[in-house]
This record gives sequence, structure tokens and C-alpha cells, in this order.
Amino acid sequence: MDCKLRAKNCGGCPMLGMDYAAQLKQKEETVKKLLGRFGPVEHIRGMETPYHYRNKVISTFTTGWGGKLTSGIYAANSHKVLPVESCLLQDEVLDKTMLAVRAAAGICHYQPFNEDKGTGLLRHCLLRRGVMTGQVMVVLVTAQPVLPGAKNFVKALLTEAEKQSVTITTIVQNVNDRKTSVVLGDMEKVLYGKGFILDELCGKTYAISPRSFYQINHTQTEVLYGLAVDAAHLTGKEVVLDAYCGIGTISLFLAQKAKQVYGVEIIPQAIENAKRNAVKNGIENAEFFVGDVEKTLPEFISKNQINADVIFIDAPRKGCDKSALDTILEISPKKIVYVSCNPATLARDLKLLSEKYEIGEVTPVDMFPFTGHVECVTVLRLK
Repeated sequence: MDCKLRAKNCGGCPMLGMDYAAQLKQKEETVKKLLGRFGPVEHIRGMETPYHYRNKVISTFTTGWGGKLTSGIYAANSHKVLPVESCLLQDEVLDKTMLAVRAAAGICHYQPFNEDKGTGLLRHCLLRRGVMTGQVMVVLVTAQPVLPGAKNFVKALLTEAEKQSVTITTIVQNVNDRKTSVVLGDMEKVLYGKGFILDELCGKTYAISPRSFYQINHTQTEVLYGLAVDAAHLTGKEVVLDAYCGIGTISLFLAQKAKQVYGVEIIPQAIENAKRNAVKNGIENAEFFVGDVEKTLPEFISKNQINADVIFIDAPRKGCDKSALDTILEISPKKIVYVSCNPATLARDLKLLSEKYEIGEVTPVDMFPFTGHVECVTVLRLK
């Protein structure tokens, strides 16, 4: 399957011209090359239907043909916005939702933000969809706090969405007045609905806010988390520490099979979501704390007198900071389950952890078909 955007230098699907089976083979070989020296690499877990898996979309506003407002993604290695009507990776409902957003913004005569001149209003639009619930969130990112005719925009958006057969659950204005490439700012205002959506993952219900970390591929996330929890072989007696816990997606899954779970995350809003998610799902053996894993983990462990049997690490692409790894080595849990989205930084971290741990199987999971990215689940056992 091909896409007309590829001819326009879209960099979103660098492996689009490659057969999916060949993509999986290439990713598996990459993982073996980087991590095979540490332990056995299992066969990669791929998708049955590797299209339209992205439940989160970020679209950047720009001026299109004839001065008309449009939006899309940046071309590869540039700051030029390619208008997007539909995408092979994005949830098709979100494609329709974005068309409704553009139509409503046009009705309200909103102008795209011009970074060079510092003029205009609309910067980005972030969309989320609960795959299991069907709930849709629209986050309009503006360059200034005032959204002229906000009520008219909401009315127009709901009308345009209905024309696209889309039901929008909530609409949020996010204000980003800084000179930055970061999409979201710190200020938010709920224009319609409750400001969050719900989704179901691994049998649990989660509230997802604009800034929440939530895996973009629902199908493969269930595969990934299932592998991670199985790797821990929990008996119900263990104390588990979930580093980088986000909104508690894996923490609440773990809590069903552990004695106690502690989650740590740097974003306060995510921790509030995690706490609400625990209550919503009737989980009483999970506690969540705000903290920077890379800077405050030693203090957190000491202050809360946590003696973890198992530590789960779902690290960012840069991997774990050495101070965090040193703390984990000092704690010396019986097992570490490391979920990584970057095999290169995982290899670096495993080299350090291998001083005290035997590294078991590594299982690649294809979370991002048609891109070069691959996730891995690795289990480490104390020597």
C-alpha cells in the first residue's frame, strides 16, 4: 500500500514501501545485533493489521492554497507543513475529526500562528481517541490565552463533527505562548465536556488528559504489557516499584497480581490521573507519587521505606540516567522488567545492570509499523 504524501517528502512512514513481513524481519535482526550478546532474542510480535493504529494525532496549522487555513505534519528534515487529509497510520475517526476542526476554525476566521512573525492564533491541534470507548478529545493549542468566540467555535466544531459522523466527547484549549517546538503549554481551559476521555486497556478503565502519556497503539500495548507482566512471574506476595508510571496503565495491571505497587512519575497531572484511575478500577494496593525518577529515586525509596522485590522500568528513548540505575543496583530487587522503545540505549543500560543481573530473554514488539522504531521487553534476574 502506498500514500501520496510519501512523494511529498513525508517522513512519517519511512518503511512504507517495504513488505510488512520484511519490516518485522529487519527490526528483529536489529534487536539481535544490539542485544543478542546479552541473552536470547525472541521472535518479534507484529500486528495482524498494521494500519490506522495511532490513537493520538498532532496536526500543525498553516496557510494553505489560496490563503485558506489548513493543517498537517512537517515534511522530513524541514519545517514545512504538509497538509494531511488522511493518513495510513492515524485512526480514521481522528482524520475526520481534524477535518471538522479545520472547518470550524475557518468559520471562526482563526489564523494560523506564524513563528517568524509571531502573529496568528492557532499553533497545533492534538486529538485522542479511546479505542475501546470511542470517546474523542480535541485539544486546540493557541498562541495566546484569549480564544475569540470560543462558544461559537465549540458550536461550529460539534456541528462539523456531526457532518463527519463523529461524536466529540471533550474540547480543551491549551495555551502555548513560548518560542518552543514543544506542542503543549502549561495553561489549559476546558471548553466542552470534562477535559478528559476514558479508554479500556488490559481490562481496566483509564482517564486520559491532554498531557497524559498513553501508548498510541492500543492493540500492541496489550501485547507489550502482557509480556512484561508475564515476565515478572508475580505470585501476589511481591512489592513492585513502577518507574515512569505515567497514568498508571501498567501499575494497575500489576496490582492484580502483586501485594503492593508503587508508581513514580514526574508529571503531576499524570499522577492525579493515576490516583483517579486506581479508585475508578477499585484498586487499593497501588500508591502513586510525583517525582523525577532520575533525580529523586534514592530519596523516594528511603523516605517511603520501600523494599521492592520487582522493579518495572518503562524508560523514555534516552534510557535511564546512570544515577537511577545505580540506585536500582543498590536496591537490588530480585527481578527487573525493562520495557524500552530504543534498543540502543537499552543495550547501554543492560551493560551496566549485567554486573549484578543475569539477563534473560529479550522480546521485540512492533508498536510502530512502517517506522524504524521497535519496543523490547527484557527480564533481568539477580545473580
